[in-house]
Amino acid sequence: MAYSELNAPMRTIMTPGPVEVDPRVLRAMSTPILGQFDPAFTTIMNEVMEMLRLVFQTKNKWAFPIDGTSRSGNEAILCSIIEPGDKVLVPIFGRFGHLLVEICERYGAEVHTMECPWGEVFEPQAVIAEIKKVSPKITAIVHGETSTGCMQPLKEIGRACRELGVLLVVDAVASIGGTDVKVDEWCIDGLIGGTQKCLSVPSGMAPITYNERIEEIIQSRKKVERGIATDEDNQQISLSRPIASNYFDLSMLQDYWGPRRLNHHTEATSMIYALREGLRLVLEEGLETRFARHELHEAALVEGIKAMGLMLFGDGKNKLPCVTCIEIPKGIDGEAVRDMLLNEFGIEIASSFGPLHGKIWRIGTMGFSCRKENILFVLASLEAVLLRQGFQVNRGEALQAALDVYVGKKEKMVASQRSL
Repeated sequence: MAYSELNAPMRTIMTPGPVEVDPRVLRAMSTPILGQFDPAFTTIMNEVMEMLRLVFQTKNKWAFPIDGTSRSGNEAILCSIIEPGDKVLVPIFGRFGHLLVEICERYGAEVHTMECPWGEVFEPQAVIAEIKKVSPKITAIVHGETSTGCMQPLKEIGRACRELGVLLVVDAVASIGGTDVKVDEWCIDGLIGGTQKCLSVPSGMAPITYNERIEEIIQSRKKVERGIATDEDNQQISLSRPIASNYFDLSMLQDYWGPRRLNHHTEATSMIYALREGLRLVLEEGLETRFARHELHEAALVEGIKAMGLMLFGDGKNKLPCVTCIEIPKGIDGEAVRDMLLNEFGIEIASSFGPLHGKIWRIGTMGFSCRKENILFVLASLEAVLLRQGFQVNRGEALQAALDVYVGKKEKMVASQRSL
């Protein structure tokens, strides 16, 4: 059987991930392959570590990607610090809090949870009170919960964890590169990012960072793989239980990413190229400018959605800037709307999970997908589809409301420049 040449359709991807990849990242992925220990390639690896520290806003020694999708980063940090019987507290306010529980349980942790309704977040003091009650070794929490479009404040929780001697591990997969995440200032011990969301790099890597508090645990559990261990390695027998996973063993990955360059796996060369270019573009734009861009396009989308006559879902006070959740109107088939957007306009938006499945749409404004033309296109197309589905839309109001945001921003910039 003969197969045709690969020809994927062009899409406007407005989901909470994956998102459109910056063309410059795609070009970087076509760079010739280098050997994983070629000095030219290890220099690129070092540059990736340097740029990750800047994006994560940390001075941590360790900042590197795990080869695998975002949850591989969660698993790498958690499996490397959890020993059977360790207490872990997981505050759950959406789907990915449950994922943290799942990972911790599989590595033998005694998991304690607290939950709030999907669409809300926790008051920091409530989490701190639970930490004092449970006395966990680790508190693991999501920062930006894409299933609900909510963002958990972390600053107070991080400082309390540091004072109480508790490790704070944060899933920032949806927020890194799109909104402020201050690893050092917020006293985050271990943080996991993702490539396929606000960094606008293809899915397949999970950038992580962790501090000396976590490194101390990892080093106490270190075991060098048979076949590459030296006599000196074999003499340094750990008194702690070795890390259960081989692939996600951070003690071995440190030796791979560090000066020793001890073989662990064959690095995903083209993905490293992609990540390096994606990080370079974030830093070229500037963190504050990038965060402001996400907020601007979020504001235009939100005003357009409301002007159309639709209702937003969730706690607006703690909204994740790069994900907007919309209540599906009664009598409207949410999947039929999504199908028509995809088939007639080439636009993809998302549904949700669990108790919110079929009740909300989720529109992502992340990274390279977060552009003015995309916002206006999705608003115009959604209005057209809803009209076809019989919903009484406020015709023409959505685009005008979004344009008001853009024109207002432009006028403010002009006034600011004139005053200089």
